[in-house]
Amino acid sequence: MARAETDDGTGRKGRRGWPLLAAVAVDALGTGLYLPLSLLYFLKVTDLDLATIGLLISVTTALTLPVPIVVGRLVDRLGPRLVVAGGQALQGLGFLLYLTVSGAASLVVAVLVTTVGLRVYWSSVFTLIADQADAEGADAKDHWFARAGMIRETGAAGGALLAGALLTFDSGRVYDGLILGSALAFLVAALVVVLAVPSTPHALPPADGHSGHRALLRDRPYLALIGTCTIFALCSSFLALSLPVYVVQGLSGPDWAPGPLLALNTLLLATCTAAVTRFVRRRWSRARAMTWAGGLWALWCAASAAAVLLPSEALVPFLVAAVVCYSAAEMTYGPASNALAADAAPAGSRGTYLAAFQYSFAGANILAPGLFGLLFSQDRLLPWLVVGLLAVLGAVLMLRLERRLPQERRVVNAGAGARPAPAPASAEGAHLDRSGRSARPRRRLHR
Repeated sequence: MARAETDDGTGRKGRRGWPLLAAVAVDALGTGLYLPLSLLYFLKVTDLDLATIGLLISVTTALTLPVPIVVGRLVDRLGPRLVVAGGQALQGLGFLLYLTVSGAASLVVAVLVTTVGLRVYWSSVFTLIADQADAEGADAKDHWFARAGMIRETGAAGGALLAGALLTFDSGRVYDGLILGSALAFLVAALVVVLAVPSTPHALPPADGHSGHRALLRDRPYLALIGTCTIFALCSSFLALSLPVYVVQGLSGPDWAPGPLLALNTLLLATCTAAVTRFVRRRWSRARAMTWAGGLWALWCAASAAAVLLPSEALVPFLVAAVVCYSAAEMTYGPASNALAADAAPAGSRGTYLAAFQYSFAGANILAPGLFGLLFSQDRLLPWLVVGLLAVLGAVLMLRLERRLPQERRVVNAGAGARPAPAPASAEGAHLDRSGRSARPRRRLHR
Protein backbone atom coordinates (compact mmCIF):
# COMPACT_ATOMS: atom_id res chain seq x y z
CA MET A 1 0.00 0.00 0.00
CA ALA A 2 1.33 3.42 -0.86
CA ARG A 3 2.06 5.58 2.14
CA ALA A 4 0.38 8.95 2.22
CA GLU A 5 2.89 11.77 2.10
CA THR A 6 2.20 15.42 2.72
CA ASP A 7 4.19 18.60 2.82
CA ASP A 8 5.11 19.37 6.39
CA GLY A 9 5.58 23.06 5.73
CA THR A 10 9.38 22.88 5.37
CA GLY A 11 9.46 21.70 1.79
CA ARG A 12 10.01 18.08 2.87
CA LYS A 13 7.46 15.34 2.51
CA GLY A 14 6.27 13.97 5.82
CA ARG A 15 4.59 10.62 6.16
CA ARG A 16 1.56 11.72 8.12
CA GLY A 17 -1.17 9.56 6.66
CA TRP A 18 -0.38 6.23 8.30
CA PRO A 19 -1.84 6.95 11.80
CA LEU A 20 -5.32 7.66 10.45
CA LEU A 21 -5.20 4.67 8.11
CA ALA A 22 -3.99 2.50 11.00
CA ALA A 23 -6.88 3.72 13.15
CA VAL A 24 -9.33 2.88 10.35
CA ALA A 25 -7.81 -0.61 10.11
CA VAL A 26 -8.07 -1.31 13.85
CA ASP A 27 -11.62 0.07 13.93
CA ALA A 28 -12.59 -2.20 11.02
CA LEU A 29 -10.98 -5.17 12.76
CA GLY A 30 -13.20 -4.56 15.78
CA THR A 31 -16.26 -4.47 13.53
CA GLY A 32 -15.22 -7.67 11.78
CA LEU A 33 -14.72 -9.53 15.06
CA TYR A 34 -18.34 -8.84 16.02
CA LEU A 35 -20.00 -9.44 12.63
CA PRO A 36 -20.27 -13.26 12.85
CA LEU A 37 -21.80 -12.94 16.35
CA SER A 38 -24.42 -10.27 15.70
CA LEU A 39 -27.78 -11.51 17.02
CA LEU A 40 -26.27 -14.84 18.01
CA TYR A 41 -24.49 -13.36 21.04
CA PHE A 42 -27.70 -12.00 22.56
CA LEU A 43 -29.41 -15.36 22.03
CA LYS A 44 -26.60 -16.96 24.02
CA VAL A 45 -26.59 -14.56 26.98
CA THR A 46 -30.31 -13.80 27.40
CA ASP A 47 -33.59 -15.71 27.54
CA LEU A 48 -35.11 -13.48 24.82
CA ASP A 49 -36.31 -14.94 21.54
CA LEU A 50 -34.99 -13.83 18.16
CA ALA A 51 -38.05 -11.72 17.26
CA THR A 52 -37.84 -9.75 20.52
CA ILE A 53 -34.10 -9.19 20.17
CA GLY A 54 -34.52 -8.00 16.59
CA LEU A 55 -37.30 -5.60 17.54
CA LEU A 56 -35.32 -4.15 20.46
CA ILE A 57 -32.26 -3.58 18.28
CA SER A 58 -34.30 -2.01 15.46
CA VAL A 59 -36.12 0.41 17.79
CA THR A 60 -32.92 1.34 19.61
CA THR A 61 -31.09 1.93 16.33
CA ALA A 62 -33.91 4.15 15.06
CA LEU A 63 -33.58 6.31 18.18
CA THR A 64 -30.04 7.25 17.13
CA LEU A 65 -30.99 8.65 13.71
CA PRO A 66 -30.93 12.31 14.91
CA VAL A 67 -27.34 11.96 16.19
CA PRO A 68 -25.59 13.06 12.93
CA ILE A 69 -27.45 16.40 13.04
CA VAL A 70 -25.75 17.23 16.34
CA VAL A 71 -22.40 15.65 15.44
CA GLY A 72 -22.00 17.65 12.23
CA ARG A 73 -22.35 20.93 14.07
CA LEU A 74 -19.93 19.72 16.74
CA VAL A 75 -17.35 18.85 14.06
CA ASP A 76 -17.66 22.33 12.57
CA ARG A 77 -16.97 23.90 15.97
CA LEU A 78 -14.28 21.59 17.35
CA GLY A 79 -12.79 19.90 14.31
CA PRO A 80 -13.26 16.20 13.48
CA ARG A 81 -10.30 14.51 15.21
CA LEU A 82 -11.55 14.39 18.81
CA VAL A 83 -15.12 13.70 17.66
CA VAL A 84 -13.94 10.65 15.68
CA ALA A 85 -12.01 9.42 18.73
CA GLY A 86 -15.08 9.99 20.90
CA GLY A 87 -17.21 7.87 18.58
CA GLN A 88 -14.69 5.04 18.69
CA ALA A 89 -14.44 5.27 22.48
CA LEU A 90 -18.23 5.08 22.78
CA GLN A 91 -18.27 1.95 20.63
CA GLY A 92 -15.58 0.42 22.82
CA LEU A 93 -17.59 1.25 25.93
CA GLY A 94 -20.73 -0.18 24.32
CA PHE A 95 -19.03 -3.51 23.62
CA LEU A 96 -17.78 -3.65 27.20
CA LEU A 97 -21.43 -3.20 28.23
CA TYR A 98 -22.30 -6.18 26.00
CA LEU A 99 -20.46 -8.33 28.53
CA THR A 100 -23.02 -7.29 31.18
CA VAL A 101 -26.14 -8.00 29.08
CA SER A 102 -28.59 -10.36 30.75
CA GLY A 103 -32.03 -9.10 29.71
CA ALA A 104 -34.00 -6.56 27.68
CA ALA A 105 -33.00 -3.44 29.64
CA SER A 106 -29.25 -4.11 29.66
CA LEU A 107 -29.44 -5.09 25.97
CA VAL A 108 -31.05 -1.76 25.05
CA VAL A 109 -28.45 0.22 27.02
CA ALA A 110 -25.52 -1.61 25.43
CA VAL A 111 -26.91 -1.34 21.91
CA LEU A 112 -27.80 2.34 22.42
CA VAL A 113 -24.27 3.29 23.54
CA THR A 114 -22.67 1.28 20.73
CA THR A 115 -24.98 2.66 18.04
CA VAL A 116 -24.57 6.25 19.19
CA GLY A 117 -20.82 5.74 18.97
CA LEU A 118 -21.24 4.28 15.50
CA ARG A 119 -23.29 7.29 14.37
CA VAL A 120 -20.74 9.71 15.87
CA TYR A 121 -17.88 7.93 14.11
CA TRP A 122 -19.46 7.74 10.66
CA SER A 123 -20.72 11.32 10.92
CA SER A 124 -17.20 12.67 11.52
CA VAL A 125 -14.61 10.32 10.03
CA PHE A 126 -15.19 11.47 6.44
CA THR A 127 -14.51 15.06 7.48
CA LEU A 128 -11.30 13.92 9.17
CA ILE A 129 -10.20 12.06 6.03
CA ALA A 130 -11.05 15.05 3.84
CA ASP A 131 -9.12 17.44 6.11
CA GLN A 132 -6.09 15.13 6.07
CA ALA A 133 -6.33 14.90 2.27
CA ASP A 134 -6.43 18.70 1.97
CA ALA A 135 -2.94 18.80 3.49
CA GLU A 136 -1.74 16.62 0.62
CA GLY A 137 -3.49 18.50 -2.17
CA ALA A 138 -7.01 19.38 -3.24
CA ASP A 139 -7.29 16.45 -5.66
CA ALA A 140 -6.03 13.85 -3.16
CA LYS A 141 -9.43 13.16 -1.60
CA ASP A 142 -10.39 10.42 -4.07
CA HIS A 143 -7.23 8.47 -3.32
CA TRP A 144 -7.54 8.96 0.43
CA PHE A 145 -11.10 7.67 0.38
CA ALA A 146 -10.02 4.77 -1.84
CA ARG A 147 -7.20 3.80 0.52
CA ALA A 148 -9.45 4.11 3.57
CA GLY A 149 -12.09 1.95 1.89
CA MET A 150 -9.58 -0.75 1.00
CA ILE A 151 -8.23 -0.83 4.55
CA ARG A 152 -11.75 -0.94 5.97
CA GLU A 153 -12.66 -3.94 3.79
CA THR A 154 -9.42 -5.73 4.68
CA GLY A 155 -9.76 -5.12 8.41
CA ALA A 156 -13.41 -6.15 8.56
CA ALA A 157 -12.80 -9.28 6.48
CA GLY A 158 -9.79 -10.24 8.60
CA GLY A 159 -11.77 -9.80 11.80
CA ALA A 160 -14.70 -11.80 10.46
CA LEU A 161 -12.45 -14.67 9.33
CA LEU A 162 -10.71 -14.76 12.71
CA ALA A 163 -14.04 -14.72 14.53
CA GLY A 164 -15.44 -17.42 12.27
CA ALA A 165 -12.46 -19.66 12.95
CA LEU A 166 -12.71 -19.17 16.73
CA LEU A 167 -16.47 -19.78 16.73
CA THR A 168 -15.92 -23.33 15.52
CA PHE A 169 -15.06 -24.11 19.15
CA ASP A 170 -18.60 -23.00 20.21
CA SER A 171 -17.47 -21.97 23.68
CA GLY A 172 -18.95 -19.29 25.91
CA ARG A 173 -15.43 -18.01 26.54
CA VAL A 174 -14.96 -17.52 22.79
CA TYR A 175 -18.04 -15.31 22.61
CA ASP A 176 -16.88 -13.16 25.53
CA GLY A 177 -13.36 -13.04 24.12
CA LEU A 178 -14.57 -11.78 20.73
CA ILE A 179 -16.72 -9.09 22.35
CA LEU A 180 -13.78 -8.01 24.53
CA GLY A 181 -11.51 -8.01 21.47
CA SER A 182 -13.95 -5.73 19.64
CA ALA A 183 -14.08 -3.35 22.61
CA LEU A 184 -10.29 -3.18 22.84
CA ALA A 185 -9.94 -2.61 19.10
CA PHE A 186 -12.22 0.44 19.20
CA LEU A 187 -10.47 1.85 22.29
CA VAL A 188 -7.04 1.37 20.70
CA ALA A 189 -8.27 3.06 17.50
CA ALA A 190 -9.46 6.03 19.59
CA LEU A 191 -6.04 6.31 21.24
CA VAL A 192 -4.29 6.23 17.86
CA VAL A 193 -6.49 9.06 16.60
CA VAL A 194 -5.89 11.20 19.70
CA LEU A 195 -2.16 10.56 20.05
CA ALA A 196 -0.89 10.02 16.50
CA VAL A 197 -3.20 11.59 13.90
CA PRO A 198 -1.80 15.07 13.17
CA SER A 199 -3.95 18.14 13.57
CA THR A 200 -4.88 19.95 10.38
CA PRO A 201 -6.28 23.43 9.78
CA HIS A 202 -10.05 23.38 10.12
CA ALA A 203 -12.19 26.25 8.86
CA LEU A 204 -14.56 27.61 11.50
CA PRO A 205 -18.16 28.58 10.66
CA PRO A 206 -18.43 32.21 9.49
CA ALA A 207 -19.55 34.79 12.02
CA ASP A 208 -22.42 36.02 9.81
CA GLY A 209 -24.42 32.87 10.60
CA HIS A 210 -24.66 31.67 6.97
CA SER A 211 -23.54 28.15 7.79
CA GLY A 212 -24.64 24.91 9.38
CA HIS A 213 -28.11 23.46 8.98
CA ARG A 214 -29.71 26.68 7.74
CA ALA A 215 -27.23 26.92 4.89
CA LEU A 216 -27.66 23.22 4.15
CA LEU A 217 -31.44 23.43 3.95
CA ARG A 218 -31.12 26.28 1.43
CA ASP A 219 -28.52 24.42 -0.60
CA ARG A 220 -30.71 22.67 -3.16
CA PRO A 221 -27.87 21.17 -5.22
CA TYR A 222 -26.38 19.51 -2.14
CA LEU A 223 -29.77 18.22 -0.99
CA ALA A 224 -30.25 16.84 -4.50
CA LEU A 225 -26.84 15.18 -4.21
CA ILE A 226 -27.90 13.50 -0.95
CA GLY A 227 -31.13 12.29 -2.58
CA THR A 228 -29.34 10.95 -5.65
CA CYS A 229 -26.72 9.22 -3.50
CA THR A 230 -29.51 7.59 -1.49
CA ILE A 231 -30.58 5.89 -4.73
CA PHE A 232 -27.01 4.77 -5.39
CA ALA A 233 -26.58 3.61 -1.77
CA LEU A 234 -29.70 1.48 -2.20
CA CYS A 235 -28.06 -0.18 -5.20
CA SER A 236 -24.85 -0.63 -3.19
CA SER A 237 -26.61 -2.34 -0.28
CA PHE A 238 -28.39 -4.93 -2.42
CA LEU A 239 -25.58 -7.43 -3.06
CA ALA A 240 -25.10 -8.82 0.46
CA LEU A 241 -28.83 -8.51 1.10
CA SER A 242 -30.14 -10.23 -2.02
CA LEU A 243 -27.45 -12.60 -3.29
CA PRO A 244 -27.83 -15.48 -0.78
CA VAL A 245 -31.62 -15.59 -1.05
CA TYR A 246 -31.70 -15.12 -4.83
CA VAL A 247 -29.04 -17.74 -5.60
CA VAL A 248 -30.48 -20.44 -3.34
CA GLN A 249 -34.23 -19.79 -3.62
CA GLY A 250 -34.61 -17.78 -6.81
CA LEU A 251 -32.14 -19.70 -8.99
CA SER A 252 -32.03 -23.06 -7.14
CA GLY A 253 -28.26 -22.67 -7.11
CA PRO A 254 -25.81 -24.44 -4.81
CA ASP A 255 -25.95 -23.51 -1.12
CA TRP A 256 -22.17 -22.98 -1.04
CA ALA A 257 -22.11 -20.34 -3.81
CA PRO A 258 -23.14 -17.12 -1.96
CA GLY A 259 -20.20 -17.24 0.47
CA PRO A 260 -17.42 -17.32 -2.16
CA LEU A 261 -19.26 -14.76 -4.32
CA LEU A 262 -19.48 -12.31 -1.41
CA ALA A 263 -15.84 -13.06 -0.55
CA LEU A 264 -14.88 -12.22 -4.15
CA ASN A 265 -16.59 -8.84 -3.80
CA THR A 266 -14.70 -8.14 -0.57
CA LEU A 267 -11.39 -9.21 -2.14
CA LEU A 268 -11.87 -6.91 -5.13
CA LEU A 269 -12.81 -3.93 -2.94
CA ALA A 270 -9.83 -4.55 -0.65
CA THR A 271 -7.24 -4.85 -3.43
CA CYS A 272 -8.39 -2.94 -6.52
CA THR A 273 -10.17 0.22 -5.35
CA ALA A 274 -7.08 2.47 -5.51
CA ALA A 275 -6.21 1.31 -9.03
CA VAL A 276 -9.78 1.83 -10.24
CA THR A 277 -9.82 5.29 -8.64
CA ARG A 278 -6.63 6.30 -10.46
CA PHE A 279 -8.11 5.07 -13.74
CA VAL A 280 -11.37 6.93 -13.17
CA ARG A 281 -9.80 10.25 -12.10
CA ARG A 282 -7.71 10.41 -15.26
CA ARG A 283 -10.78 10.17 -17.46
CA TRP A 284 -13.90 11.53 -15.84
CA SER A 285 -15.12 14.08 -13.34
CA ARG A 286 -16.49 12.71 -10.08
CA ALA A 287 -20.08 13.26 -11.20
CA ARG A 288 -19.44 11.40 -14.47
CA ALA A 289 -17.76 8.58 -12.55
CA MET A 290 -20.87 8.25 -10.39
CA THR A 291 -22.98 8.19 -13.56
CA TRP A 292 -20.87 5.33 -14.91
CA ALA A 293 -21.32 3.52 -11.59
CA GLY A 294 -25.08 3.80 -11.99
CA GLY A 295 -24.79 2.26 -15.44
CA LEU A 296 -22.69 -0.62 -14.08
CA TRP A 297 -25.25 -1.28 -11.33
CA ALA A 298 -28.01 -1.33 -13.95
CA LEU A 299 -25.95 -3.84 -15.98
CA TRP A 300 -25.46 -5.95 -12.84
CA CYS A 301 -29.23 -6.02 -12.26
CA ALA A 302 -29.87 -7.03 -15.87
CA ALA A 303 -27.29 -9.80 -15.62
CA SER A 304 -28.74 -11.06 -12.34
CA ALA A 305 -32.21 -11.23 -13.88
CA ALA A 306 -30.86 -12.98 -16.98
CA ALA A 307 -29.33 -15.71 -14.78
CA VAL A 308 -32.71 -17.48 -14.69
CA LEU A 309 -32.16 -18.42 -18.36
CA LEU A 310 -28.87 -20.23 -17.79
CA PRO A 311 -28.24 -23.96 -17.36
CA SER A 312 -27.03 -24.98 -13.92
CA GLU A 313 -23.44 -25.65 -15.01
CA ALA A 314 -23.04 -22.06 -16.29
CA LEU A 315 -24.71 -20.36 -13.32
CA VAL A 316 -21.76 -19.87 -10.95
CA PRO A 317 -19.28 -18.59 -13.59
CA PHE A 318 -21.93 -16.17 -14.84
CA LEU A 319 -22.61 -14.93 -11.29
CA VAL A 320 -18.86 -14.41 -10.80
CA ALA A 321 -18.89 -12.05 -13.79
CA ALA A 322 -21.97 -10.29 -12.39
CA VAL A 323 -20.26 -9.78 -9.02
CA VAL A 324 -17.20 -8.32 -10.77
CA CYS A 325 -19.54 -5.85 -12.52
CA TYR A 326 -21.13 -4.92 -9.19
CA SER A 327 -17.71 -4.51 -7.57
CA ALA A 328 -16.55 -2.23 -10.39
CA ALA A 329 -19.56 -0.01 -9.71
CA GLU A 330 -18.72 0.06 -5.98
CA MET A 331 -15.08 0.94 -6.61
CA THR A 332 -16.03 3.67 -9.07
CA TYR A 333 -18.76 5.19 -6.93
CA GLY A 334 -17.38 5.12 -3.38
CA PRO A 335 -14.29 7.39 -3.53
CA ALA A 336 -15.85 9.71 -6.12
CA SER A 337 -19.05 10.28 -4.11
CA ASN A 338 -17.25 10.92 -0.82
CA ALA A 339 -14.75 13.29 -2.43
CA LEU A 340 -17.52 15.15 -4.28
CA ALA A 341 -19.58 15.49 -1.11
CA ALA A 342 -16.55 16.87 0.75
CA ASP A 343 -15.60 19.39 -1.94
CA ALA A 344 -19.20 20.52 -2.48
CA ALA A 345 -19.50 21.50 1.19
CA PRO A 346 -18.69 25.18 1.91
CA ALA A 347 -15.78 26.07 4.16
CA GLY A 348 -16.79 26.10 7.82
CA SER A 349 -19.73 23.72 7.27
CA ARG A 350 -17.99 20.58 6.04
CA GLY A 351 -18.86 18.70 9.23
CA THR A 352 -22.56 19.52 9.00
CA TYR A 353 -22.73 18.75 5.29
CA LEU A 354 -20.87 15.43 5.46
CA ALA A 355 -22.86 14.34 8.50
CA ALA A 356 -26.05 15.04 6.54
CA PHE A 357 -24.57 13.15 3.58
CA GLN A 358 -24.43 10.03 5.78
CA TYR A 359 -28.23 9.99 5.79
CA SER A 360 -28.05 8.71 2.21
CA PHE A 361 -26.51 5.48 3.57
CA ALA A 362 -28.76 5.39 6.64
CA GLY A 363 -31.86 5.82 4.48
CA ALA A 364 -30.76 3.09 2.09
CA ASN A 365 -30.02 0.68 4.94
CA ILE A 366 -33.49 1.27 6.35
CA LEU A 367 -35.28 0.90 3.01
CA ALA A 368 -33.36 -1.95 1.39
CA PRO A 369 -34.40 -4.98 3.53
CA GLY A 370 -38.10 -4.19 3.39
CA LEU A 371 -37.97 -3.31 -0.31
CA PHE A 372 -36.19 -6.53 -1.24
CA GLY A 373 -38.47 -8.68 0.89
CA LEU A 374 -41.61 -7.09 -0.56
CA LEU A 375 -40.45 -7.33 -4.18
CA PHE A 376 -38.96 -10.83 -3.97
CA SER A 377 -42.13 -12.19 -2.36
CA GLN A 378 -44.06 -11.02 -5.44
CA ASP A 379 -41.66 -12.23 -8.12
CA ARG A 380 -38.01 -13.30 -8.08
CA LEU A 381 -37.16 -10.92 -10.93
CA LEU A 382 -38.95 -7.87 -9.56
CA PRO A 383 -36.09 -6.68 -7.28
CA TRP A 384 -33.70 -6.58 -10.23
CA LEU A 385 -36.16 -4.66 -12.40
CA VAL A 386 -36.83 -2.04 -9.72
CA VAL A 387 -33.21 -1.60 -8.58
CA GLY A 388 -31.99 -1.52 -12.18
CA LEU A 389 -34.45 1.26 -12.99
CA LEU A 390 -33.38 3.12 -9.84
CA ALA A 391 -29.72 2.85 -10.94
CA VAL A 392 -30.60 4.36 -14.34
CA LEU A 393 -32.59 7.11 -12.60
CA GLY A 394 -29.62 7.90 -10.35
CA ALA A 395 -27.30 8.10 -13.37
CA VAL A 396 -29.65 10.50 -15.18
CA LEU A 397 -30.08 12.68 -12.09
CA MET A 398 -26.32 12.81 -11.60
CA LEU A 399 -25.80 14.04 -15.15
CA ARG A 400 -28.36 16.80 -14.63
CA LEU A 401 -26.88 17.71 -11.25
CA GLU A 402 -23.27 17.94 -12.42
CA ARG A 403 -23.54 21.54 -13.67
CA ARG A 404 -25.03 22.74 -10.38
CA LEU A 405 -22.19 21.39 -8.24
CA PRO A 406 -18.72 22.95 -7.80
CA GLN A 407 -16.55 22.43 -10.85
CA GLU A 408 -13.24 20.67 -10.64
CA ARG A 409 -10.01 20.16 -12.46
CA ARG A 410 -8.92 16.66 -13.25
CA VAL A 411 -6.14 14.77 -15.02
CA VAL A 412 -7.43 13.61 -18.41
CA ASN A 413 -4.45 11.61 -19.69
CA ALA A 414 -2.20 9.08 -18.04
CA GLY A 415 1.56 9.30 -18.17
CA ALA A 416 4.30 11.81 -17.49
CA GLY A 417 2.94 14.34 -19.91
CA ALA A 418 -0.49 14.51 -18.32
CA ARG A 419 -1.87 17.98 -17.79
CA PRO A 420 -4.90 19.17 -15.85
CA ALA A 421 -7.94 19.77 -17.99
CA PRO A 422 -9.16 23.37 -17.80
CA ALA A 423 -12.14 23.98 -15.59
CA PRO A 424 -15.37 24.99 -17.33
CA ALA A 425 -15.94 28.70 -17.75
CA SER A 426 -18.59 28.64 -15.06
CA ALA A 427 -15.90 27.90 -12.48
CA GLU A 428 -13.80 30.94 -13.40
CA GLY A 429 -14.12 34.46 -12.14
CA ALA A 430 -16.56 35.86 -9.62
CA HIS A 431 -19.90 34.14 -9.13
CA LEU A 432 -22.85 34.14 -6.82
CA ASP A 433 -22.84 31.62 -4.03
CA ARG A 434 -25.82 29.35 -3.41
CA SER A 435 -27.63 31.89 -1.33
CA GLY A 436 -27.34 34.55 -4.05
CA ARG A 437 -24.59 36.62 -2.42
CA SER A 438 -21.47 37.74 -4.23
CA ALA A 439 -18.60 35.39 -3.48
CA ARG A 440 -14.94 35.00 -4.32
CA PRO A 441 -13.90 32.69 -7.19
CA ARG A 442 -13.96 29.00 -6.46
CA ARG A 443 -10.58 27.36 -6.01
CA ARG A 444 -9.94 25.05 -8.90
CA LEU A 445 -8.90 21.51 -8.10
CA HIS A 446 -5.75 20.10 -9.61
CA ARG A 447 -3.10 17.52 -9.06
